[in-house]
Amino acid sequence: MTVCPEGKTAPDSASKNKPQSTHRFFSVHSVVRRWLLDLFCYLQAEVSIINSVAVRLLPEIGSAAGRDAQAAGWLSWFRMKKSFLLLLISVLLSGLPPAEGAVKDKKDTSGAEGVSILLYHRFGPTVAGSMTVTTAVFESQLRYLKNHGYTVIPLSRLVDNCRGKTATPLPSKAVVLVADDGHKSVYTCMLPLIKKYRVPVTLFLYPSAISNAPYAMTWEQIRNLKRTGLFNLQGHTYWHPNFKMEKKRLSSAEYDKFVDMQLRKSKEKLEKELGDTINMLAWPFGIYDDQLVKKAAAAGYVAAFTIERRPVRHSDNIMELPRYLMRNKDSGNAFAAIVSGESP
Repeated sequence: MTVCPEGKTAPDSASKNKPQSTHRFFSVHSVVRRWLLDLFCYLQAEVSIINSVAVRLLPEIGSAAGRDAQAAGWLSWFRMKKSFLLLLISVLLSGLPPAEGAVKDKKDTSGAEGVSILLYHRFGPTVAGSMTVTTAVFESQLRYLKNHGYTVIPLSRLVDNCRGKTATPLPSKAVVLVADDGHKSVYTCMLPLIKKYRVPVTLFLYPSAISNAPYAMTWEQIRNLKRTGLFNLQGHTYWHPNFKMEKKRLSSAEYDKFVDMQLRKSKEKLEKELGDTINMLAWPFGIYDDQLVKKAAAAGYVAAFTIERRPVRHSDNIMELPRYLMRNKDSGNAFAAIVSGESP
């Protein structure tokens, strides 16, 4: 499985040695396809024009005398005819074999429907909030992944693939586990199950809470997680701000300084405490924009993550990779749909 623009595989050598007749076959159908697409676009434009004219004229025609009924009927007939032609062309296009390039892409990605990144926050025996996943549900999810042939890969491996840093393809059924914030239940509830199933996890931490907030882990607990070899630690800004609110509250200069502090101070503190390279970032509340993306890249982050519920795709920006925000109800069939990339 290969995802993201930089991670696309090269066309296989067999495609260079196809018989000439095959090239002619695709060439003819490519011409037909282009002609039908051009006709489709032309008719669609005409329908749009007729519709706009009808919207303006039909009320006047309808209020006029019976002598104008014929004009109203003509407009209705014309719109119906054009709509029928559009439908017919759509059917013809769907019946054609795909373009040669499309065949190559399908062959190159061989079942690559994207990798689902599963984002957790808190765990416990019962649901204590909208972001709590019970330990029973979490274990059922890990069991499902194991029993159905999924491979839990480190987030760093997915990012390297996206950046074109490795030629090794991802497993055909790859999935990634991450957790935001550094809640203490990661240590008490998540850790035993991660050790049991031996799967890698990436934690996104904001340092101001660690060894400080009553709900958060301590630095020593996080170091213990690191010693297992199953946890990678990354950044979540310094104190998890809402950048939209801060942008409204602060002047432009103050906001620029604030963003730089949140990105750089977090990175520096985590690297000092943990001795790891911090080069990935989870956007707090999933909030980001072009300005924030540029600042994150300038601060040394090579990848960043949102909370958009969908798999990673070829066209995704490396600084805006999506993650499924997991809820306790994401179990059973719902979980199966998520990891297969079928769930919104």
